[in-house]
Amino acid sequence: MQAPLNPPLDTPSPADPVTASRIRIVLVGTQHPGNIGSAARAMKTMGLGRLVLVAPQKFPHNEADMMAAGADDVLASALEVETLADAVSDCRLVLGCTARSRRVQLRELDPRMAAASVRADAEAGGEVALVFGRERTGLENAELQLCHAAVHIPANPDYSSLNLAAAVQVLAYEVRMALLGIGAATAAAAPTPDAAPHAELEGFFAQLADTLDAIDFHKGRTPDSAMRKLRRLFVRTGLDSQEIRLLRGVLADAQRMARLAGQGRD
Repeated sequence: MQAPLNPPLDTPSPADPVTASRIRIVLVGTQHPGNIGSAARAMKTMGLGRLVLVAPQKFPHNEADMMAAGADDVLASALEVETLADAVSDCRLVLGCTARSRRVQLRELDPRMAAASVRADAEAGGEVALVFGRERTGLENAELQLCHAAVHIPANPDYSSLNLAAAVQVLAYEVRMALLGIGAATAAAAPTPDAAPHAELEGFFAQLADTLDAIDFHKGRTPDSAMRKLRRLFVRTGLDSQEIRLLRGVLADAQRMARLAGQGRD
């Protein structure tokens, strides 16, 4: 009997290893080495291999090796850095996995929407990071400010405590589904074409903050609120490198004029 020309509709397409290689899992300030090993195992089961550790309390550690249960290669190739900014400096999309918070207002995605965005940006050639915080306290406000959007796992509100490795497993699974092109995980998500690397965006924000101080924009008020709103505004636009250079040129002239005005007053 001749085989059908077309495969069944539910046959998944193979995940592209090149696309998967552009996706990194970032663990910030992990306290228990066993969670690092368990997270590595969760990643490997879903075809992800890039692990970045930001200032882990105990690593390397035999408990991490034991809990990895065969994902030793993921641990061995893990990159250890001092700050989250270092971990995501070359990324075009940074998603912070966190409980809902009113302290830092970010665009919020569920895991499936996040996975679709991850696939879209990674397929377009961008580096992507999924960031997870500390076991007890999660990501700090300053760390969330470095993210383009927040991912919230809709756990049972009566018992929403989710182990770090379990959270990594949930997101890694959804990313796997998206990469395989299965079901709702393939929901359309527009990539951010030619978006500037994270380090360029942060350099712009630093210069913007300095410029606002130089022109006395805040008038004695705390700058935090205005900078949070401005960050959200510019992150939404998906600035590319050329646009950032243009804006930084404008800021440089504004700073120069502020210096001249100050000299004139003197």
